[in-house]
Amino acid sequence: MQATHPLKVIKHCLKCGSTNFTPSGERSLKCGACGFHFFINSSAAVAALVTDTAGKLMLVTRGVEPNYGKLDLPGGFIDPMETAEQAVKRELKEELALDVKSLQYLTSAPNEYVFSDFSVFTLDMAFVVNDYFTEGLKPMDDILDYKFYAEDELDYKDIPAPSIKNFVQLYFKNLKRTKTK
Repeated sequence: MQATHPLKVIKHCLKCGSTNFTPSGERSLKCGACGFHFFINSSAAVAALVTDTAGKLMLVTRGVEPNYGKLDLPGGFIDPMETAEQAVKRELKEELALDVKSLQYLTSAPNEYVFSDFSVFTLDMAFVVNDYFTEGLKPMDDILDYKFYAEDELDYKDIPAPSIKNFVQLYFKNLKRTKTK
């Protein structure tokens, strides 16, 4: 278990502040003072697979830590009471000024996102963006730049998140399969 794991980082009860907040199994903490039981669950996040007419895939350059300057898919955390589809559309608007007309769920993968020396376990959901408007497309928010890549133009070592790497590999695998049919 990494030093960033919540069981190692959280030292005080989130409800009463007691230091008598100890692990209760492999994914929860329980307060000996007030009885509060906190479970470590996955946070929901989305990633968008945006392609051009040649089948190249958009990857963005991260403008924030973790992994500043590395490649990623556009996307982010789902806000409370927001659907995954709404989150994809919101994130693409915030990060690229991209308006999405339609999208389709592809797959999901678990991930560990370490932020401020704290592991946030995520369930990342990938969506293929089928129809969108690119007028005024520009990197904003936490993105430095974007570029459309063919698979042979890409070095997978530049994509640090295992879930994102998995989505990109799946996209190109599916693209090859449809070209050979």
